[in-house]
Amino acid sequence: MSGLGGFHTTTAVILVLFILLVIVSCAFI
Repeated sequence: MSGLGGFHTTTAVILVLFILLVIVSCAFI
């Protein structure tokens, strides 16, 4: 369970960073 929780947290962080990257890219374009 602990490992799964850590994996979920990492996935959430990557998802947020990806969304921010898309927003910045759209703003730049």
